[in-house]
Amino acid sequence: MIEKIQNIGSSYRIMDDGVVQGKYMATAKSPEEIISNYQNSGSRKTTPVNLPDVKKNDQQGEMSRWKLTKDITSYPQYSSDRLLLDALYNMSLEELIVNIEADGTFRTGALWEGVWTRDISYSILLSLAFLEPEICKNSLLRKVKNGRIIQDTGTGGAYPVSTDRVVWAIAAWELYVVKGEKDWLEQVYPIIKDSLEDDMLNAFNSKTGLVKGESSFLDWREQSYPDWMQPADIYESETLGTSAVHYKAHIIVSEMASELGETEVAEKHRGIAETIKSGINDNLWLDSKGYYGQYLYGRNHKILSTRSESLGEALTVLFDIAQVERQNVVVGHTPVTDFGIPSIYPQIPEIPSYHNDGIWPFVQAFWSLAAARVGNEVALTQSLDALYRAAALFLTNKENFAAGSGDYDETVKNSDRQLWSVAGNLGMAFKVFFGMEFQKDRLVFKPFVPESYKGAKRISGFQYRNCILDLELHGHGNKVHVVELDGKPLSEAVLPGDLEGRHHLLLKLIPTENTGNRLNLLDNYFSLKAPKVKKVGNMLVWDHQQHAFHYQVLKNGKIFSHTDHEKIVVDETAYGEYQVIAIDSTGVESFASEPTIISPVPPLEVDLAEFTDLVQRKYNGFTGKGYVPVSIRENKQVKFELEISQQGKYSLIVKYSNGHGPVNTDNRCAFRSLLHNDKNIGTLVFPQRGEGNWEEWGNSNPVQIDLKPGINKFAISLERHNTNMYGDTNEAMLDRVILTRMA
Repeated sequence: MIEKIQNIGSSYRIMDDGVVQGKYMATAKSPEEIISNYQNSGSRKTTPVNLPDVKKNDQQGEMSRWKLTKDITSYPQYSSDRLLLDALYNMSLEELIVNIEADGTFRTGALWEGVWTRDISYSILLSLAFLEPEICKNSLLRKVKNGRIIQDTGTGGAYPVSTDRVVWAIAAWELYVVKGEKDWLEQVYPIIKDSLEDDMLNAFNSKTGLVKGESSFLDWREQSYPDWMQPADIYESETLGTSAVHYKAHIIVSEMASELGETEVAEKHRGIAETIKSGINDNLWLDSKGYYGQYLYGRNHKILSTRSESLGEALTVLFDIAQVERQNVVVGHTPVTDFGIPSIYPQIPEIPSYHNDGIWPFVQAFWSLAAARVGNEVALTQSLDALYRAAALFLTNKENFAAGSGDYDETVKNSDRQLWSVAGNLGMAFKVFFGMEFQKDRLVFKPFVPESYKGAKRISGFQYRNCILDLELHGHGNKVHVVELDGKPLSEAVLPGDLEGRHHLLLKLIPTENTGNRLNLLDNYFSLKAPKVKKVGNMLVWDHQQHAFHYQVLKNGKIFSHTDHEKIVVDETAYGEYQVIAIDSTGVESFASEPTIISPVPPLEVDLAEFTDLVQRKYNGFTGKGYVPVSIRENKQVKFELEISQQGKYSLIVKYSNGHGPVNTDNRCAFRSLLHNDKNIGTLVFPQRGEGNWEEWGNSNPVQIDLKPGINKFAISLERHNTNMYGDTNEAMLDRVILTRMA
């Protein structure tokens, strides 16, 4: 057990009485002395965190205590030569038990009630599928409504601004390969298939092969996006992690369809998966950096953010989106810091620590799996150190902690026993050290024990389908040279899915030479702020960014110019969508500024109130005769006409309001299909803009369309697949259509 921790940096000391002590414990006599020792040490890798409250005169230096109080004997028991890791495993099992609600589902953490789709799903992938399969099933089914997967509350009212709900499908498949139960497969298959079909209509960009919607799990707008981006803009972003889970979900529904004899469905979804895979590799790969960019963003001409996004990077490795050679490159080049891998890198300035400037243990766990997958021992060791350090230091599996200091106290919000952090801690024993990989008809072992974690490891009482396994592992490295089942040698470390009874499996490892042990360890770093641009005469001007080395000007998503000044002359005779990026002396880029459109032709604006009698004037701020309310009960289809004089490519947006909730949460985002001559050409989203604030008008996302001269007929239509997560409320006030000629 862990009795007491004062400070843990890069090393631990286990005392005879079971006390875990940090490097300052032996010499420091008071909290003040500990702080002084740290401040004078010049070390970046140790920090005095969560010290006793000096104001309370706690001079004993005693910190939080943890002692096992729950009965964990029904779970697999883990033991090794390292007392600290054994204690953290037991602590995590206890937190797992505490997170089980009376209704047989998992809560998300001490501060987060109920089941959350992405949290339970990622937790299942890390370890919960085999530790508590029935509670996992209950939890997943709690996140189903009208036969579709629920997208949790998120930016602008959740779906379809957030679209990573399909990680549910990957978790459901994991439960199937763990348990091998076909009735579960039959139950979840139609839910997944129908959800994916809706997503293809609402959020898939067939031109790029990517999926729209904010980055998976990074669902707090300003924490991972430039401040000018509204929820409608975030819907238009095409992100690494979210596209990765959609790729895997289509692979899985293809596998499920094959298992159930639906060959055509299987081929269809495998084809979609390959399209998304190509889209990720063609549009998001940054060859100069050796990892994938964060997302495509912008409006009519999207550009690639050069920040890394660590969960997405890990998933490209684990899901085989990156080819084998590239997987090694991703693990070796994605930025990590002293305390672990931050959610994004570099950090956004003037944004507090949470997703930005934050390290999340569950992401760290997936990064460990990716490092183990490619055989990068240096990266794996650093990742395990980061994960175990945090759990040992905080005596709980925290939600996150600050990337710069390694402490949780600096973050905006933080929960104890966060479910996916618990699952990640437990998963390291099973999925890294013992390398468990569950397949449809067998259990494969691909163990990896870094040299610094060497020593005997045992798991007893592990239930796999109809058998109980006692597992024993010796040595270090990732090459298995001895495999014995009940004392008899096996040719490979694989157990069949129909094994019954109780068995003992012995694995012995030997080190292997590895040339891929690269680690991109960097200081925690902040980019410059995104410039704010405005048009003055025939020039674009922007605010001075201190420490900017130069500025990069983009036109229509391409590099247009470099300048050392805060202004540039632009051509007013041709359409151009301009953005400015500030670049510092190290070459690190800011986010691009909000697009500024220069057009010789003014946009065509049409008042939607001209096309219907169902008009309201209750709220102020509209620009015509009134506005058109749309909901699931009225104005299900708003038809309008646009007379075009010149053939070309156009961008269409709708001015709207939605006061059903705040910008950063809830689940009442409104959205509709845009029809042109009765053909569905895209989705218009009308996200929440403020609780009760119906007079806060904004723009929808743009939809691009090629138009011919003459009368063009349109409809903003509520289709079957335009169903948000609230269900009964899908409402917005529509003011006018704005049409801009792009080319």
